Amino acid sequence: MRTIIDGRAIAEKVYTELRGEIADLKSRGLTPGLAVVLVGDNPASRAYVRAKDKMCRELGLHSVKLELPATTKQEELLARVDKLNHDPAVHGVLVQSPPPPHIDEVAIIRALDPRKDVDGFHPLNVAKLAMGDNSGFVPCTPLGCLRLLRETNVSLSGANIVVLGRSMIVGKPMALLLMQKGVDATVTVVHSRTRNIGEVCRRADVIIAAIGQPHFVKADQVREGAVVIDVGINRVDDAGSERGYRLVGDVDFDSVVKKAGAITPVPGGVGPMTIAMLMANTVKACRMLNIL
Repeated sequence: MRTIIDGRAIAEKVYTELRGEIADLKSRGLTPGLAVVLVGDNPASRAYVRAKDKMCRELGLHSVKLELPATTKQEELLARVDKLNHDPAVHGVLVQSPPPPHIDEVAIIRALDPRKDVDGFHPLNVAKLAMGDNSGFVPCTPLGCLRLLRETNVSLSGANIVVLGRSMIVGKPMALLLMQKGVDATVTVVHSRTRNIGEVCRRADVIIAAIGQPHFVKADQVREGAVVIDVGINRVDDAGSERGYRLVGDVDFDSVVKKAGAITPVPGGVGPMTIAMLMANTVKACRMLNIL
């Protein structure tokens, strides 16, 4: 029997756990706070920011939504980040990616207080992940993928896992997380220069696709019974849809679902987990900043 991994249901389990932690913090006079900064009017980014703000409010977190025009200068954005770094009511800060082309995103990430970098992209947090130091923050999407695998009771120790993609947002931190002691997977990272990608993927017990190409992973690249986690969110034209497009993943779901032992859908798989782990990182930041 094929298992469709329900990211929304697992995210709700995370929120149930967080509500208990948040209630405990509030009993101590602390309310976790998250600030999200959006520069410009990218429709997808705006939708993500709305979803994050909505979940903060549902959980009873302090939410700061800072929307800046696309013309915002680098210096002004840095000043805004610095102000949030020093705001005691804010425990987590993220600047929604991607910013407009004239903004140096790396400089913005480096300007974040690493103790408030709940996206886990600051060099200090990347280093802590590589070292297995749990005091840092792990990027939300890889953290969500790991939770999906564990909630689905996938045996990870010694498993052959293929990660498609080597971005700093998903691919690289995903590989580091899977290699950590206690997870103990054997990881292969596949990218645009990898030879014989299909052959590499067919050896995998688990495939995590984050390559940014719709329907890249086909059924002939997946062995029978493998677990497939689809991180991709791609818009493809669909004249039959009211919006004129539909969302699909990096995996050809309709063909792969017939072979996979378990698979995440798009939407409804990894996406809800990314926001859930952002909330979890914000609560963690509140505890750590207050030494609890």
